[in-house]
Amino acid sequence: MNGSRTGDGRTVKISKYLSKHLRHQPERIGLTLDKGGWAEIDDLIVACAAHGFRFTREELDHVVATDDKRRFAVEGTRIRASQGHSVDVDLGLPPALPPPYLYHGTVARHLDAIRAEGLRPMSRHDVHLSPDRETATRVGARRGRPVVLSVDAAAMHRDGHVFRVSANGVWLTRAVPPRYLRFSAGR
Repeated sequence: MNGSRTGDGRTVKISKYLSKHLRHQPERIGLTLDKGGWAEIDDLIVACAAHGFRFTREELDHVVATDDKRRFAVEGTRIRASQGHSVDVDLGLPPALPPPYLYHGTVARHLDAIRAEGLRPMSRHDVHLSPDRETATRVGARRGRPVVLSVDAAAMHRDGHVFRVSANGVWLTRAVPPRYLRFSAGR
């Protein structure tokens, strides 16, 4: 389980609130992200407080520092979500050469659609892929009994698909067509 969520309900609450507003609904609290998804930390704290959710800079720093998934990046006086946005942002991540295989954790109820359509970003900008089976298993387990899909990233790359890797090690690509997927049960 995520380090920032172990036994610290306040940290979990702040992390979820930040994820919601830095990835999906900044306008809901009157926050404006720049084109790269960045917000001034002071502006974020003020906007959250104005909407009834108060936390200190020290609490924010604790959330960022203890999150083993590194969901947030801080650069100087700015913060952003590392990936997973549904709002229009350009993270400025350069194309990267993926490892031969990447992995995607899901649950059985999605397999028919995935077999037919492949992996699609749904409400996000990109499909999220894990560098190892263990991480993909944890991702899939959040929604039930996990199924881990292997993605032939080397073949995708040879065929012209572009990959990027976020600051926290999540691999991103626009979509994964079914022909690049191998299905196996998670742990």
